[in-house]
Formats: sequence, C-alpha cells, structure tokens
Amino acid sequence: MAEETTANTQPPSEAPKAEPQQAKPARPRRRSLSTAAMAQQTPKAPESEIQTKATMLFDKYSYEVEVRDPSLKNYINIKPLAYPMSFRRGSQKSFSKANINIVERLCNSMMRGGTGGKVGGHVIRTKGRLQGKKVKSIKIIESAFETISRTTGKNPLQVFIYALEHSAPIEDTTRVIYGGIKSNVAVDISASRRLDIALRNVSMAAITSAFASKRSISDALANEIILAANVDINSYAIKRKNEIERMARSAK
Repeated sequence: MAEETTANTQPPSEAPKAEPQQAKPARPRRRSLSTAAMAQQTPKAPESEIQTKATMLFDKYSYEVEVRDPSLKNYINIKPLAYPMSFRRGSQKSFSKANINIVERLCNSMMRGGTGGKVGGHVIRTKGRLQGKKVKSIKIIESAFETISRTTGKNPLQVFIYALEHSAPIEDTTRVIYGGIKSNVAVDISASRRLDIALRNVSMAAITSAFASKRSISDALANEIILAANVDINSYAIKRKNEIERMARSAK
C-alpha cells in the first residue's frame, strides 16, 4: 500500500516564472519655486502706471492739478477717487465738507429741485428730476468733463478748479440792527462759504441754462465752467460774484 501511494504521487508542477518587468524611465523632478523666485519671474507693471490708473478721475483725468487760491486750498479736496462717492459719511462732524472730493460736492449741489426763483419771468423748477439721483448727476458731470476736455484740450478738473476760484466772492453784506435801525454792513466771507457760493452758482447756472432749452444740462454745465474759468462776463457765476462784491462796496 505504501509503495502504491508513493508511485501515484507526482511532484507538483512548477509555477511559471514571471518575466522581469522593464524599469520605467525616471521622470525629471520638478523644482519647486519659492515665492520670491516666482515673484521675480512674473513680469510686473511699473509702479507709476499702477498709481496712475488708480488715481484717474473717471479713469481718464489726472488729479495732478494746481490750486492757486491759498484760502481755498484747505477746502478744495482732490482726494484721488475714480468715481467720487462717499455716501456723506461723517456728515455730523464739523467742517466735514472739507473732506469730500470737490467733484462729489458739485454732484451734491446738482441734486436740487430747482432754483426757486424767477428767471425770465418763469419760476425755474426741475420737478425733482435730480433730487436724490446721484448716479445720474455723476453721469452729467462726466459728460460735461468730456466736453470740456474736447473743447479746451486741457484737464477738465483743472479748468473746474479755476472756475471755482474765479467765481468765489471775497466780500458780502449782512443785515445789522442797531437801535431799531436796520442797515447792511460789508463783511469778509470765510473760505468755506466762498466755495459753497461758487458751487451753488455754477450748478444753478447749468440748471437755468438748460431750462426750456434744447441744450442738455451737461452741455450747459460744461459751458458755464469754461466761461467761469476764463473770467468771461457772460458767465452766471461771475455775474453773481461781481454783484455781491458791488453791493458790499456800496455798503462800506
């Protein structure tokens, strides 16, 4: 029995040997660039170009302007903003208007319901077309500045500042009661009020010129700024300034 078992037992078949796999070519290792090296390889725009783009008014006009009037220099704010809109933050603080961009102050002055006075026998009213519509007022100013730039070939912001300086009165009158007698007395005007009067007269001139006329309000605003910057007697703001100063001289 043992011999039969031994005879019937066969050696196990050997398993097929696996062929040796060919080694894959090693990939070149990527060098990890440091942040400094990547910054050196990335081309940078010149700083002057970046600064110029950030400080352009309406992305077109430079803020590098000159304020020649020393009294108005502290109140004409030319803070570089592409579209000046501060939403009147900090309005409860004293002299907060001095911290607002001068273009935004013109925009705020344009948002009015009309002059409320008679011009040519008619009461000028805009029926609230600009009241509270700041985006519309900004677009009017932007269109007016484009007209100024095309007509004069100069920076419209500089032309606008010259117009404010020329249309800001120096003297005014006030009513004084002494012993029951009322009289007008000539007084000097503060720099803040001078700028307020100039802005009001420029915006009022644009509204009255465009009232019942084919001229658009942006063209009327551009024409008034150009006339006031050139000290033209046809400018409404220059006429008002001369009238105020004439009354002050007569009250001395």
